[in-house]
Amino acid sequence: MPSILKSFRVLSDPSRVRILRLLEQEELSVAELQEVLGMGQSTLSTHLAQMRQSELVEDRRTGKNVLYRIKPQTQPALLQLYREAAEEIPECGEDASALELILEKRRDRVRAYFDELAGKFGKHYVPGRSWKGLAEALLKLMPPMVVADLGAGEGTFSQLLAQRAKKVIAVDNSARMVDYGSSLAKSHGLTNIEYRIGDMEQLPIKDATVDVAFFSQALHHAQHPQRAVREAYRILKPGGRIAILDLAKHHIEEARELYADEWLGFSEVELRGFLTKAGFSGVETAVVHKEEQAPYFETLLAVGDKGRA
Repeated sequence: MPSILKSFRVLSDPSRVRILRLLEQEELSVAELQEVLGMGQSTLSTHLAQMRQSELVEDRRTGKNVLYRIKPQTQPALLQLYREAAEEIPECGEDASALELILEKRRDRVRAYFDELAGKFGKHYVPGRSWKGLAEALLKLMPPMVVADLGAGEGTFSQLLAQRAKKVIAVDNSARMVDYGSSLAKSHGLTNIEYRIGDMEQLPIKDATVDVAFFSQALHHAQHPQRAVREAYRILKPGGRIAILDLAKHHIEEARELYADEWLGFSEVELRGFLTKAGFSGVETAVVHKEEQAPYFETLLAVGDKGRA
């Protein structure tokens, strides 16, 4: 039987309570626990060793991984004690969202396959095969819709969408960008693009008038990303969709000066949180690109639906 005193000592640390809360729900590897908790491997390993010594957790090897779980013999009174302790720790709510993402990644074997496929695509020459050609084909398949390109810059993406969209509303807070984009669209004969000066957090677009709201490498420039996502929800019609392409969280501080970035990217958990809190359902996220040269930026895609009710 585990020592009561040792168990109490383990439960006195909030990080260990968070770990126990996660391991009660699912067996997890050290790498998965790191991803959820944002904790260094050595610190996490120390916590797990102490919990193992106190006979609260056990591990088992499966293939190349070692998975941790709460020991089935753990006394119900101790389990109840740590559950009550977890309710006092605000981070436990965020941990639950992160755990959901981990489990989704486990289940999504198809995504892993396509990630591998995407890594090979374009590395070997095949006549006529290119990302540009694939993108052009997909654009032609897109039904005519009203699309809002939010934080559009000069509107390169807006002009691609305009080939098929019913209307594109390109919003940017830079008057120069709007003027340049407008003149460029005019010179290319694109009459279905409307450029508007405005802030992502206070969009110059009426409620429920847009089919798709798109942020392309723009959300990390917002002062308050959650407000920008809520604005996207407001302008979408019932049944509309949001798509966000942005950098995965990184630590390149120079980006603040070089690119006027307010945020050094976002984690998948953060993007999911923004969309869920704004009211979106069917939220999905994935890493869709990894740069092969330093600083090895990664690009995340997040999508969600606005309900019809």
